[in-house]
Amino acid sequence: MKKEFREGMRDGIPIGLGYLAVSFSLGVAARSAGLTAFQGFMASLLNNASAGEYAGFTVIAANASYLEMVLMTLIANARYLLMSCALSQKFAPDASLGHRLLVGYDVTDEIFGITISRPGVLNPYYTYGAILVAAPCWACGTAMGVTAGNLLPLRVVSALSVALFGMFLAVIIPPSRKNRIVAIFVLVSFLASFAAANLPYLSRLSGGTRTIILTVLISAAAAALFPVKDEKEADD
Repeated sequence: MKKEFREGMRDGIPIGLGYLAVSFSLGVAARSAGLTAFQGFMASLLNNASAGEYAGFTVIAANASYLEMVLMTLIANARYLLMSCALSQKFAPDASLGHRLLVGYDVTDEIFGITISRPGVLNPYYTYGAILVAAPCWACGTAMGVTAGNLLPLRVVSALSVALFGMFLAVIIPPSRKNRIVAIFVLVSFLASFAAANLPYLSRLSGGTRTIILTVLISAAAAALFPVKDEKEADD
């Protein structure tokens, strides 16, 4: 458990640094909505989702109802339902509900990426290590953005967020090099994402909704065309 926890903390460091930069710009939006630094900190600590939080801050700024906020954040964060379903298949059958809930607390794009790419059964302590580093960075970055978000140019803050894209490349490149089928579907996902963002009807959908549609379609096609054999079938 200690080894897995330390590895999770190690892999969570670049994610945390990227979160610190991205959430800094999110803090500017929180400040515009009238939140204090402490309120921004708690919002990011309890809801680690950039699109969902930005949507929530927008709703707060518009003085909308709680129902509208619930619906807005649910739609913006709906893709995490798919990620949670995928992670649930990585748990050992006897994994406790407590571990499942704690891991589900911080299912983000980046933490999901490093967790799902781990070989074998998911050890929750690996994810705990990554969360322990990444979540406080996200919350502290938001508080810093509320406090001093206007001191740095927006271009500088946006440039710092490039670290997250580099982390995603580090997640997908190794398995793509080992498996040609994975590499092909990674390329297909890139092309499909670009096309969906520019097609007449799909481009009107939110980024999260497009991600859900493409994830379901591409993963279903991959599973149907190239099913992965389980251990019993492989032994036979």
